Amino acid sequence: MNRFVQLHLLTFYPPSNLNRDDSSKPKTAIVGGATRLRISSQALKRAWRTSDIAEKILAGHLGKRTQRIGVLVLDHLRGKADEAKALEIAREIAAVFGKVKPDETAVLTEQLAFVSPEEQEAAIAYAEARVSGAQAAQEKKALAGALLRKTDTAADIAMFGRMLADSPDFNREAAVQVAHAITTHTVAVDEDYYTAVDDLKTSAEDAGAGFIGETGFGAGVFYLYANIDRALLRDNLGGDGDVARKAIEALVTAAATVGPRGKSASFASFARAAFILAERGDTAPRTLAGAFLQPVDRLGRNADQLALSISRLRETRARLMTAYGEEGVSAVEMNTLDGTGALADVIALATEGL
Repeated sequence: MNRFVQLHLLTFYPPSNLNRDDSSKPKTAIVGGATRLRISSQALKRAWRTSDIAEKILAGHLGKRTQRIGVLVLDHLRGKADEAKALEIAREIAAVFGKVKPDETAVLTEQLAFVSPEEQEAAIAYAEARVSGAQAAQEKKALAGALLRKTDTAADIAMFGRMLADSPDFNREAAVQVAHAITTHTVAVDEDYYTAVDDLKTSAEDAGAGFIGETGFGAGVFYLYANIDRALLRDNLGGDGDVARKAIEALVTAAATVGPRGKSASFASFARAAFILAERGDTAPRTLAGAFLQPVDRLGRNADQLALSISRLRETRARLMTAYGEEGVSAVEMNTLDGTGALADVIALATEGL
């Protein structure tokens, strides 16, 4: 089994604001001395794991990232135990997943925690046993050992990892590493000045707008790089090759077809990858972002930026292979510009041998 699958995607987004900063403008980065639009890896991963694609392909194998495991337990126990007892048990269980807020009536954890389906089931079973008297209260470390899992079938936890500060033995190393996506060319963030009109305002009143605002936007061809450690993914899933294959299928499909939904109602920013290069092998992973250290718009202002980006990506990969050798890497492409390859080819390469 080749250990790594590397994905290189080029996707064009028209004017949009997919991923905002603290001033509500699109996130940016300075690369090669030029301003680029940027989409954070956190925004990408959340869009993928909460997508309809993930829900369909990985039904029953998705965790929940939440502060509310205690709320879930408390709601489950209502009607089965008095409120004080239910609250005590809910706080006891929540403390395993993170530090519980100090208010004695609180059951929320201070941090978000990834909870797998198996761990949620274990928490409910423990709560019911505590109510019935079949299970005595356990010391926190022992309870963590009873509720938490080092491996399970939660594909998103296996792919993206988790950290439990109070129970580090049950942390999960991410089997998928995702870079921040950046535009292959220079961009300028524009401002959309807009007004909202009060439909019930009469002509006798002032002619002004009911609301005035502005929002930032930008457009461009984004390069996205991701690496899948297939061996670690399978280990995180307890050796379940079938779930590992489904996880990779869901990841590849979502990466190609799903993006963050920031301001999507205003910009209809739904796009699909125009080009995907997938590589599989045992050689150490490496990004091809260096292809765009010099923005492609500086190479030919009248050129098709998407076509030029594809060309630069291929050229950079070829130069690296000349320098380092082919290193036993298999590769396929999907290119919508010339109609070669298909998403199914990428998925087949990425999942073969699992």
